[in-house]
Amino acid sequence: MIGKLNHIAIAVPDIDKAITLYREVLGGDVSDIVDLPKHGVRVAFVNLSNSKIELLYPLGDHSPIAKFLEKNPTGGMHHICYEVDDIIKARDHLLGKGMRILGSEQPEIGAHEKPVLFLHPKDFCGTLIELEQI
Repeated sequence: MIGKLNHIAIAVPDIDKAITLYREVLGGDVSDIVDLPKHGVRVAFVNLSNSKIELLYPLGDHSPIAKFLEKNPTGGMHHICYEVDDIIKARDHLLGKGMRILGSEQPEIGAHEKPVLFLHPKDFCGTLIELEQI
């Protein structure tokens, strides 16, 4: 059902500092920052040859990333995103297996302007998983 790894998301307490680290220290190709108010985040992507790193920074105090950073003040891995061909088919398969989808169970448009769903971390070895339809 899952395809290739799309990205690994890292919550960061300072997005400018994180961009500098990935660009100047690691030599990464880092995108511009994009504000996603609907999701409460600012994002920048580090483009890799086989995937991406998504740098997440809270956009406001009610952002889920703000809550994550309260528990992890230096930042850390937030989620892993896998690609799927058909997000509705994937959702129905997962629900049929007793897995939990966070939120309304309806796909939302994510940072790449594609439908996404998030899977409950307690169902996946403590890891928050995002599915993105390609």
